[in-house]
Amino acid sequence: MAQNLDTLLTDIRACTVCKDLPMGPRPVLQVGKPARILIAGQAPGVRVHNTGIPFNDPSGERLRAWMGVDRETFYDPSKVNIVPMGFCYPGTGNSGDLPPRPECRQTWHDRLFDMMPGQKVKLVIGQYAHDYHLGEGREKTLTATVQKWREFAPEIFPMPHPSPRNIRWLKKNAWFEEEVIPVLQKRIQDVLSDKL
Repeated sequence: MAQNLDTLLTDIRACTVCKDLPMGPRPVLQVGKPARILIAGQAPGVRVHNTGIPFNDPSGERLRAWMGVDRETFYDPSKVNIVPMGFCYPGTGNSGDLPPRPECRQTWHDRLFDMMPGQKVKLVIGQYAHDYHLGEGREKTLTATVQKWREFAPEIFPMPHPSPRNIRWLKKNAWFEEEVIPVLQKRIQDVLSDKL
């Protein structure tokens, strides 16, 4: 029997496939059928896990600034979908948070994205999201993938993670905020105002 989006989201939010997570399973995502903007991220951090609100941290503040939107717009599921590659906090490793767990991709992503065909612009954040959403269009490094953003725009914007840990990357690659962000903001505003 075909599953509808609401039922699928209920199943995702109740998922306990990864029972061994350090803080337990707590899937965090935001999906509304009418939304035309997709943020395809990595995985929640501790603060997001604790609040259950995606990008409710300094990374989210920078991401909203990059997009040129306020919190109200960002957290409106009729406007913005937020679907990380891992729905739950994966834990911490030697150099920060661990990668997204593969179980989400294997269990949920294909079915979920099949039910979300109306995306007008996708912000694809980080190497794991690049791999899933860009496939063979992805380069060997995150930087090389982001550098060829014009090949994907205006429908897709491959991006680095907006984490404070990426300050060094952003300083070294100042072209990203100088060249990509103005184009991204214009695209977001056009989509939000139904110009497309």
